Amino acid sequence: MSSTRFDAIAFAGGGNRCYWQGGFWEAFNAVHPQDPGMVVGVSAGAFQACFSLIGEGERVRRIVLEACATIEKEVVWSELAKGRSPFIVGSLYRDLLTQTFGALELAALKAAPEILIQVTHPPRLMPSIVAAYAAIGAYQVEKALTGAAYSKAGRHVGLTPTWISTHAVETPEELIEALMGTASVPPFMPIGQVNGRPALDGGLVDNPPVEKIGTVERHGGRTLVLTTRAGKPLPEAAGRTVVRPSVPIITSRFAVTDAEAIKGAYELGLRDGEAFAASFR
Repeated sequence: MSSTRFDAIAFAGGGNRCYWQGGFWEAFNAVHPQDPGMVVGVSAGAFQACFSLIGEGERVRRIVLEACATIEKEVVWSELAKGRSPFIVGSLYRDLLTQTFGALELAALKAAPEILIQVTHPPRLMPSIVAAYAAIGAYQVEKALTGAAYSKAGRHVGLTPTWISTHAVETPEELIEALMGTASVPPFMPIGQVNGRPALDGGLVDNPPVEKIGTVERHGGRTLVLTTRAGKPLPEAAGRTVVRPSVPIITSRFAVTDAEAIKGAYELGLRDGEAFAASFR
């Protein structure tokens, strides 16, 4: 094994903060090319992992930044009369995923290292919207008590994780549903549907997603965790390296008008990735 290769990589969630991961990955991978046996991603981190590993970052950011320049309002109350959420980020995110992933991109993902998209399912007898708000409430309590650098609050209300492999999805639409499901945070993002079941944000039970990479660590492997919170400690494990933004990323996770913050998060990632690559041995 190369001394600069990680066996597994985890992409944490964090909404717009996750554009930092795209910059970090590009800068680090340019100096120390990676070929991990496993990649795990949750929420927006799963999206970053998918387009970053197939080299589509520049195109995705161009689409996002151009769209941000044309959007004036993030909440459109008239959508309620049409039976839709007034928070337009959900429909915009689906449009972005549809523009990003077609047949060629899916083929590229199948040739790239396997990415496990982590989603969570509510208990079968619990309404999904009740499970969602209960998990979000538990997260807020956890955040107040511990800072939620590592979150597993959803487990307290019965949410369970599952993983969708990019090597197993058969169509771009199936991939898009998995990515919508792992980002489901009502009321901003709609409740997903994955494998015939309601799906919620994968980060509600394990963010950053270290449960899966723990199996690699227990067998002596080396892992890299790309979290999006500056200065927040994470549980330690043998073989685990954690990287994070060098300064806090100031942006709303669901903002669709803040192009400068998104661009700034990516550029910070480039600088942090270059610095890590230079010091990494």
